[in-house]
Amino acid sequence: MHERKSQLDALAVASLVTCCFLWGLNQVAAKAALPEVGALWQAALRSSGATLLLWLWSRGRGIALFDRDGTLAGGLVAGALFAAEFVCIFIGLQFTTASRMVVFIYTAPFVVALGMPLVSPAERLRLVQAVGLVLAFAGVAWAFSEGFSQPAAGPRQWLGDGLGVLAGVLWGATTLAIRASKLTHASAEKTLLYQLAFSALLLLAGALATEPAPLHALSPLAWSSLAFQIVVVSFASYLVWFWLIRHYPATPIASFTMLTPIFGLVLGALLLAEPITARLLIALATVATGIFLVNRRT
Repeated sequence: MHERKSQLDALAVASLVTCCFLWGLNQVAAKAALPEVGALWQAALRSSGATLLLWLWSRGRGIALFDRDGTLAGGLVAGALFAAEFVCIFIGLQFTTASRMVVFIYTAPFVVALGMPLVSPAERLRLVQAVGLVLAFAGVAWAFSEGFSQPAAGPRQWLGDGLGVLAGVLWGATTLAIRASKLTHASAEKTLLYQLAFSALLLLAGALATEPAPLHALSPLAWSSLAFQIVVVSFASYLVWFWLIRHYPATPIASFTMLTPIFGLVLGALLLAEPITARLLIALATVATGIFLVNRRT
């Protein structure tokens, strides 16, 4: 059994901010490796490598991953949702811009906020929390809206945008599936194993079918990018994420994920020499205010 806390404490906040920072940096790392390793290959290698690391970690710590504990049904649902989310993202990016995609993905907190009262009535949103959630999302949209004035991605941009929204719904649905099933009592390692193993199989099949295999002689930059995505992001940060879902209320946790695209913009400016605008600074303040309202105590 485990203790579920009703509020986020300092450990949870620090862990969430760190995860969002790493997920924002992940976009920069993935972009740096794209000339040598295709998007689906990166995602497949990331999930496959992290699955192996998770198995070694669990075995070393004596954590049972394959015992019959009634989590299979929930794990299959959560794993399928997790894999489908990444398929939507990578296919959608062929039709729409990355800036538009990331905004639509971060509709996930709305899905969690709307669905969580059906799973746990104690986590029903108060009015001030709903206002904070809308405010935080508005800050994210404001930060990326500068890119909306660029030439359209093409006549099928609506398809990419729709897949982005669907990816956000799937991400939120994954969180709800975990909380609504026996996975909520499973270890973070076992919960993550379902996500990684399913996505590895599906993404590997997609990569083999649609993309050329990565070059054999990868540059140090490409290897570093893959190592970061596998070890730090897909293994370590996702393990922390599912531990947080297991121990803390889902709605305020989901609200913090809106920091990820903001971190992505900041890191893009620092590492890729992209400009930091006044709009970005306003968005940072808006997101911070929204997250404060979502997590404000009664």
